[in-house]
Amino acid sequence: MNHISHLKETPADSNSSRNALVSLSAPRRRAVGGWLRGLSLRAAVVFGVLAFWQVAGYYGVIPATTLPAFTDVMRALADLITSGDLSEALPISLQRALLGFTIGSAIGVFLGVFSGLWKIDEEIVDAPMQIFRAIPFIALLPLFITWFGIGELSKIILIIFATIFPAYINTYGGVRNVDRKLVESARVFELSPPQIALRVILPTSLPSVIVGLRYSSSTALLALVVSEQLNATSGIGYLLMTANQQQHSAIVIALVIVYAMLGIMLDGIWRLFERLSLPWRADVRV
Repeated sequence: MNHISHLKETPADSNSSRNALVSLSAPRRRAVGGWLRGLSLRAAVVFGVLAFWQVAGYYGVIPATTLPAFTDVMRALADLITSGDLSEALPISLQRALLGFTIGSAIGVFLGVFSGLWKIDEEIVDAPMQIFRAIPFIALLPLFITWFGIGELSKIILIIFATIFPAYINTYGGVRNVDRKLVESARVFELSPPQIALRVILPTSLPSVIVGLRYSSSTALLALVVSEQLNATSGIGYLLMTANQQQHSAIVIALVIVYAMLGIMLDGIWRLFERLSLPWRADVRV
């Protein structure tokens, strides 16, 4: 009975547990609040640029032949939406980008982890990766079309090739830059090499991995634009190429804005994920 009564939770213990939970969630609340404040500032900057664009076009500072007015571009974008062309092309482009990014970034993270953890893997993998990284992926598009045809496969492989290296470089650098004192401390506690990798090295290198994934997602959009400009029969790039051939500059700029919005959304998602998954990181901004 004494043991049972000793294990019962007292009101003070209950309050301390609740306070501990509140204190644990506080960094996440601060992270979300900081992200929202940063998002509002970014939105203000974007709206300022758009306002300048509209005023400059209205008063003829920027000729309409050079850059259509913002309202004309928005009207073209609305036409793309109401006609269903954008809603038909957007899922196709997103599917290409997501598939290529998922495969490419997974390969990059995998190779970066193993190259950073083991010396033999570094000697085997890192040199070829550095050589291939120096090759502009845009230059490989004609080869990919020759090897894989003009269908979806060449487009997906181009996106995969482009997204491997940002994920690899940042993951490799994060793993290699882990403080050796942390590894030595883990060995003192007699952790096995797999445990050290999973519990010490990978969590410590997670910020670099996330940065690599952010770069890979942006590169995936860039590779998507390139792949859809050549021999495409669907997607946003196909609409952009068709509008360019017909000299509809307003539609071209509207589609460029769509690409930009996709990039901003992806970057915002990664920033939010980084703040939520790494609330313990110190904010060194002044």
